[in-house]
Amino acid sequence: MYPEERVLVGVINRKRDLDHARDNHWYRVPQQRMPRGFHAEYVAFFLSRAFKERNGAIHYFAEVSGVELAYRKDLLPKEADHKRADEVYYRVALGPLTEKMPPITNPTKRPVAFIYTTWDRFVAAHEIRDLYSRNDYYVDRIYHALRNRGIRADRIWEAEKGIFEFAPQLRILCERGEVVASTERGADAVYLDQQQQEDEVLTAILAKIAAQGGPVMINIPSESD
Repeated sequence: MYPEERVLVGVINRKRDLDHARDNHWYRVPQQRMPRGFHAEYVAFFLSRAFKERNGAIHYFAEVSGVELAYRKDLLPKEADHKRADEVYYRVALGPLTEKMPPITNPTKRPVAFIYTTWDRFVAAHEIRDLYSRNDYYVDRIYHALRNRGIRADRIWEAEKGIFEFAPQLRILCERGEVVASTERGADAVYLDQQQQEDEVLTAILAKIAAQGGPVMINIPSESD
């Protein structure tokens, strides 16, 4: 275990999905949620309201032992009539589940989807906010501001630095290409300057999106699918 190793936090909304992770040692991730690949040495699990007293916290994690692609219908043959049965997922092979003690809680009820963090942040964290770097926090604010305007962005976390040229960053697929916004300066990226007002940064991103023909609207699976 190295401090810089990556941990992917995923959400589990169904008890049977936790059973798959614990008993069958695998977890699924929609490929569309991570179109540039799956990059993590560990997976941690944030449990939703279906888990009652364990709701709203990260209680378990496991080491990743392998990744392959599979159709959802092959992973879950009893759900062959699901609307996403023919879509491709990462089948993430796992080692034994380890209990996170104490669990990482979410007292501010922060929205949780997929979060990339580093091993050192993960083991030291007490709350979800502890998983974010300072730059991740800022990118997350811009991500949600765009989402509130109906624009979906692909989010790259600081823990993914080394895989991507700039991290953290946002990538917005547009009709005439991709718009990139990052806390690092890049030749063709919108610079997310934390000294600027958030409205100014959003205006710059929206102008770049408009210049690229507007955002492409894609129906992306949720964590629970």
